[in-house]
Amino acid sequence: MLGLLYAVVGGGIRAGTPILYATLGEVIAERAGIVNLGVEGAILAGACAGFITTAHTQNPWLGIAAAALAGGAASLVHAFMVVTLRANQIASGLALMFLCLGVTSFVGRPYVAVKINAVPQLAIPGLSDIPVVGGLFFQHDALVYGAYLLAPLIWIVLTFTKWGLALRAVGERPDVAFAAGLSPAAIQYAAVVAGGILAGLAGAHLSLAYARSWVEGMSNGRGFIAVALVIFATWHPLRSVVGALVFGAVFALQLQIQARGVALSPYFLDMTPYLLTLAGLLLWGRTRRYAMPEALKSVFEGVT
Repeated sequence: MLGLLYAVVGGGIRAGTPILYATLGEVIAERAGIVNLGVEGAILAGACAGFITTAHTQNPWLGIAAAALAGGAASLVHAFMVVTLRANQIASGLALMFLCLGVTSFVGRPYVAVKINAVPQLAIPGLSDIPVVGGLFFQHDALVYGAYLLAPLIWIVLTFTKWGLALRAVGERPDVAFAAGLSPAAIQYAAVVAGGILAGLAGAHLSLAYARSWVEGMSNGRGFIAVALVIFATWHPLRSVVGALVFGAVFALQLQIQARGVALSPYFLDMTPYLLTLAGLLLWGRTRRYAMPEALKSVFEGVT
């Protein structure tokens, strides 16, 4: 039992990393009043671009940079559609997701069985030697550490900086922000692209550190879990960490159960993270509406 717990906690930290990157990115975008259901597509774009770059250069750090650029570029398309052209945010996000799924499946096909130099594990000197805890928390790759350090940094930026105040003002009342001399369009562009960059990093972790391979559709719904997790976290970066760890642990648990040969259908086990998502929306979705940025109500509730 202790071995299972150890494996689930450690696996949950790793499996929760791409979810956390994507969730933090979506927090930034939604605090500016833009919903991006194309997060799933941006993750795939990052995973594919990062893997292809690493396969050709054998440099995972260049792969991470390529993944961030690909995720940002994908989300730039969404920003243009919804900010400049005023397209429906839900339709634009879904279209972006299907576009990225198709493009990455086509472009990535020759790289399915390719071997790469994955992102190396990095043990924190001193801390990694602590019994039990050291192996759980301080023996991961750089992207894992980056994700969990990024959450408090984003909270500080959103809460205590002038840019964060401007972004939150645009997410609440864009007309008032415009009257105060801000450019809602520029801030929303920056927020959506920043969210896409983080989604690209989520993809980089999937293909370069977690799976260490490229598989068609490997995001496997993590982008949609991230969108739901933003609601659970009440649009707060620090609460996103808890949610990402919970969902990561569920992913890790179902893998451990399958590996131990427990007599449960693998298809049922694969469903568990998404069943948890639906259960959370049913239990807490309505109570979170009061924390929702005002500008999002026109997207989620049809309020104009």
